[in-house]
Amino acid sequence: MVRTRRIFSREFKLQVVKELEGPKTLAQIVREYEIHETVAGRWYREYQKYGDDAFKGNGHMYKEDARIAQLEQKIGQLTMENDFLKKAIQGTSRTHRRGS
Repeated sequence: MVRTRRIFSREFKLQVVKELEGPKTLAQIVREYEIHETVAGRWYREYQKYGDDAFKGNGHMYKEDARIAQLEQKIGQLTMENDFLKKAIQGTSRTHRRGS
């Protein structure tokens, strides 16, 4: 039996999250909505982290997270280049002193 991946709307996810904040237990909610516990937990954590901006993406990182990752990568690259240039300068200054 081939199982297809289900796609849930933003409204559905928000409804489940609101239910999780209510008096019902997790087991009751996942049975009622026919979803897995880990899915409900992931939605809840995402809502806690992003609030009203949660569930806007399509499986992609949010713009802010993507920008942060891009900047961190650039910092790492520049740090490596900076270290390389420092070593190169130290090497040429030692060579230059010996030759004089």
